Amino acid sequence: MSMNIAPAEGGDGSEIPMSDINTTPLVDVMLVLLIIFLITVPVVIQTVDVELPNVRLAPTATKPENVSLSIRSGADGCEVYWNQTRVNAQELYDRAAERLESLIERAGGVENMTEDDLPEVHIRGDVRTPWRCVGGPIYMMQRAGFARVGFISEPPPGIGIQRL
Repeated sequence: MSMNIAPAEGGDGSEIPMSDINTTPLVDVMLVLLIIFLITVPVVIQTVDVELPNVRLAPTATKPENVSLSIRSGADGCEVYWNQTRVNAQELYDRAAERLESLIERAGGVENMTEDDLPEVHIRGDVRTPWRCVGGPIYMMQRAGFARVGFISEPPPGIGIQRL
């Protein structure tokens, strides 16, 4: 290991160690890291270009065949209500399958149904409800055959429906 020394002030021939730090290697390392990050960040961040709708609040079209679920967390776990009736997971599945079968039968079969005829599930979830309480009913409704599941929210006060 070597040490840099410099002549002492006064010219008497004695030498003292230099206390200057060579910053060139530090700058070199920082520039290399900067270049690496500039190259790798665009590779890591991959996005898909999508055009989002310009509607702030869209009114919900209520049809008689739509299913309205209210979900909240209660003292004994998750509470799911089909309209005003509390149901458990099996009852929810049975009701949903029965409802969908009766609608298909009324239409004369699956071949007579259009996309507009398909019923929707509208979920009203309490703000303090954990996601696990909402995810289960969504899965059960999709398993029963409902393809469209939407969430009903309440707009902040003073905001009306605006189309941009």
